[in-house]
Amino acid sequence: MKEKILEKATDLFLNLGFKSVTMDDLANEMGISKKTIYAHFENKTRLVEESTMHLFFLISHGIDHISALKKNPIEELYEIKKFVMLHLKNEKSSPQYQLQKYYPKIYETLRDKQYEVMQDCVKDNVKRGIELGIYRENLNIDFVSRIYFSGAISIKDYRLFPVNTFPIAKLQDYFLEYHLRGIVTPKGRKILNSIINSNQE
Repeated sequence: MKEKILEKATDLFLNLGFKSVTMDDLANEMGISKKTIYAHFENKTRLVEESTMHLFFLISHGIDHISALKKNPIEELYEIKKFVMLHLKNEKSSPQYQLQKYYPKIYETLRDKQYEVMQDCVKDNVKRGIELGIYRENLNIDFVSRIYFSGAISIKDYRLFPVNTFPIAKLQDYFLEYHLRGIVTPKGRKILNSIINSNQE
């Protein structure tokens, strides 16, 4: 039952926001009593914490799986983006902003964990891209991985990038293209252009 509550809560939080969803909403949605929820989660903060970590580990595991396939590094980044967007339900409710505002400690913990995962993933991606001659040789890998993380966090700030001007899926595409155009070689640019063109068909 705990797993079911966690999955439904995560789904509601992503679609409606961490602040908006109450324990009553969750109980009604699942057709169970609040008492049943409290038997597994002592309060809403605990539920939010476990939901965010549940989603984080699910996505991290998926990213590890994609990385293990050792695809072309440019294709790999697009595969990861697609996978993450699928699990975040296109982030209709700016969950990252709500988490930061109403549950700052959970947000900080999550961000630290995201940083660790993304650093390893992006550094590996850049190293392989350089080896294959599709990323520039003179890149500072540590700088590229940090600036990528910084940008990935910043585009989730809807005050900077309001959803009505920058729909989430489009914004992710803009960001990924911006990142890649800065690091590809002419050989890499051909691969990038073909991926962008095939995504627009």
